[in-house]
Amino acid sequence: MTKSHDGYFSASVEGVEPGTAYSYHVDGKGPFPDPASRYQPNGVHGPSVVVDPNGYQWHDAEWIGIALQDAVFYEIHAGAFTPEGTYQAAARKLPYLKELGITAVEFMPLSDFPGDRNWGYDGVAPFAPARCYGSPDDLRSFVDQAHQLGIAVFVDVVYNHFGPDGSYQSNFSSHYFTKHHRTPWGDGINYDDTLCKPVRHYVIENALRWIHEYHLDGLRLDATDTIKDDSPRHILTDLNAAVLKASTELGRRVHLIAEDSRNLAAILRPESADGFGFAGVWADDFHHQMRRTLAGDTDGYFASVDGSVPSIAKTVKRGWWRGTSDPAGVHYSQFVYCIQNHDQIGNRALGDRLDRSMDWAVYRAATALLLLLPQTPLLFMGQEWAASTPFLYFTDHHAELGRAVTEGRRKEFAGFAAFSHAEIPDPQSSDTFRASKLQWEERTKGPHSYMLNLYKSLVALRKTIPDRGLCSPELCVEALDEDTLLLQRAGVSVVIRLCNRGNTEVRFGEPIWNSEDPQFAPDSQPIQVDRAKSLVTFSRPGAIVFRTSEQEGA
Repeated sequence: MTKSHDGYFSASVEGVEPGTAYSYHVDGKGPFPDPASRYQPNGVHGPSVVVDPNGYQWHDAEWIGIALQDAVFYEIHAGAFTPEGTYQAAARKLPYLKELGITAVEFMPLSDFPGDRNWGYDGVAPFAPARCYGSPDDLRSFVDQAHQLGIAVFVDVVYNHFGPDGSYQSNFSSHYFTKHHRTPWGDGINYDDTLCKPVRHYVIENALRWIHEYHLDGLRLDATDTIKDDSPRHILTDLNAAVLKASTELGRRVHLIAEDSRNLAAILRPESADGFGFAGVWADDFHHQMRRTLAGDTDGYFASVDGSVPSIAKTVKRGWWRGTSDPAGVHYSQFVYCIQNHDQIGNRALGDRLDRSMDWAVYRAATALLLLLPQTPLLFMGQEWAASTPFLYFTDHHAELGRAVTEGRRKEFAGFAAFSHAEIPDPQSSDTFRASKLQWEERTKGPHSYMLNLYKSLVALRKTIPDRGLCSPELCVEALDEDTLLLQRAGVSVVIRLCNRGNTEVRFGEPIWNSEDPQFAPDSQPIQVDRAKSLVTFSRPGAIVFRTSEQEGA
């Protein structure tokens, strides 16, 4: 290969066609897969394969994406979402998601990783969709079919580290990483040290390939608070600017969403206001408040919230609870809220879902709050029918690394009171992965079907409520008492009792929805409304929605 003036090496090879396998020898070592490989059909340690990124015939020319204000996210793991665990099988579930009211699917990371099962955050081939779920064209077909149904597709990407097994970037250059920054996974990716420009380009090009070659509607960036960069212009700013430029050129909406624990309004503010310009951020404080209130968790980060109903109200008004960053001028839809996601289930020792920790009446009330808030909701696969399956942490590393992961996992939970006597499932076991697969047949059976009715109804109701609005302390979310929240939005008022039974005074119009409707609760205990006394009586936790005019209030 010939070295160019900018330090890259290139060669022209005749007779290369899609499907051709190739690899590199560098300084007498190798063979190594291409660090920008589009496909690794034999795994991340095998040769790369040539892919024609323009060979797929798209059918979404009229698709312009969705506004974040219209997003109802549904997070899935491609391997655990269906029994087959493939892109093609996931595509067959798209009509179901459409009927549920989902407008955006979010895949956990798809960049290829070692082994045949993994959450994806240990990816090492960032340009190659994981071959265990299907071919690159299978993924394109999923996106194409989603767009034809009006569903956007997002993918998680990891730009804070590469996985520990199969990361060949350093075999091509010693400058992919820097000792100038340390991360939880080792040396930081080189965004600000010697010869960082090609590394920054590598990451930005990765984001653009997902957008151009797979027609993705957005990316969710993992743990942006661990992306270290002391440059005058942060890599996140450059990355967002490149994505916005591509969005304009393509004539469709493309969004970047951050996962960031710092609760910084700068993540969401435009570059012109000294921000990074991201469209949205996962705001975990709402989840933490709700989990502490409803399930009583106090270990780890749950200790940073108090879980009181007034604190939930304050969190909703500000977007987050911890920190002092003022979100004024930020749109409520830019905060992505959940009561479950892959982290909050899978990073529990036993992978147990929220509904396993409480009565389903409480779960219904919490769901009503999530789906009727102005923030953007995210559901985790199976949440809508209260899936009985856990979502566990699973890997398929080589034996030595696998043992270290298993031991580390068990040590991690040794200090948690709730898990101190539990047998932590082995991440390396294939049984752990299989146990995490959804059992689709249960969604139509017994109480699961009632919960599915509830979710469909709430998502549909949500879409009738206009104006998500800018963050403002004037948003009416208040604690009516230590167990009950009031939410008022355009045309509706919602009373949510999260704990216990009791009475609440209200002055509203006709009730139009409640969580104790017999189609949602097989053991319905009706919520009593005495309009003459302006009194609502809950025999257990629940939620009720009133149709109101702007003049009516509590």
